[in-house]
Amino acid sequence: MKTDIEPTSSTAPPQDRADRARGTGRLGDKLFLGLSRGSGILLLAIMAAIALFLTIRAISAISEDHGNFLTTFEWNTTSRPMVFGIAVLAYGTIVSSIIAMLIAVPIAVGIALFISHYAPRRLATPVAYVIDLLAAVPSIVYGLWGALFLVPHLTGLYQWLDDYLGWTKLFEYNDGAPRSLFTIGILLAIMIIPIVTSVSREVFRQVPQMHEEAALALGATRWEVIRMSVLPFGRSGIISASMLGLGRALGETMAVATVLSPSYDIVPSLLDPGGGTFAQNIAAHFKEADGPARDALIASGLVLFVITLLVNGAARLIIARRKEYSGAAA
Repeated sequence: MKTDIEPTSSTAPPQDRADRARGTGRLGDKLFLGLSRGSGILLLAIMAAIALFLTIRAISAISEDHGNFLTTFEWNTTSRPMVFGIAVLAYGTIVSSIIAMLIAVPIAVGIALFISHYAPRRLATPVAYVIDLLAAVPSIVYGLWGALFLVPHLTGLYQWLDDYLGWTKLFEYNDGAPRSLFTIGILLAIMIIPIVTSVSREVFRQVPQMHEEAALALGATRWEVIRMSVLPFGRSGIISASMLGLGRALGETMAVATVLSPSYDIVPSLLDPGGGTFAQNIAAHFKEADGPARDALIASGLVLFVITLLVNGAARLIIARRKEYSGAAA
């Protein structure tokens, strides 16, 4: 015998719930629906306005560029005609961010697992509190710490890398000041560890207790429980946390400008001073830039804007493909 069961508000599809809210005639439901819809439309309008502004100013600057905007290894916007390109800036931004992610994500996930599954409550609470405080430290403070403390203490690490990995040319050290892209990557890693840790910790705490208890009942060790239950459930959350950290690494300004010795050349070794990033270049030149030179900086900002959108879009695609491994929809 077939019976029709009216879906409840918790099981009905989102569109059905929206239709139900409109049909109730309650003022609160209508206001909430209008505010939520208006917020989404406003967000899209703001993004479109930013993209339109950057595009218009970028087209104006690129039309006056007497070099190749994508491949020129020079940034000379004070001369007439102007010659500038983003090759060095794109390389420095991407390489330093990759270094930061390779260092930060494993450490952050390990800290999050320690806080959520290994540390006793008396220790986990203060450690989590300190991690959250580190996420709120201003960028300029990290930059000053990096310039005054981190840089002088990296010489030994650079020499060790040169001794054992110098043959790769990527880690060849020529006894210069350690104000390179590798130093920037380490500093950015320190800056994004609190963000990735905080989000990952909250995701790991949402793992259903039944999953962990079932694994323990089958004789799994603590690490096997984490490998079979916690990490698959939190995979999409880890990706989201990593993308948040990557967003900060891509757009970091003051810390990079304080530590890096910029140059408009791509050096083969990650340990040699030189290179630059989009945000650092904008911060360094924006104050004295006139109209066309400022438009050139805005054009580089448009490239950073596009890179950020592509990275976040790729992250959403990865999360969508991995939903079957997660206990919650991304």
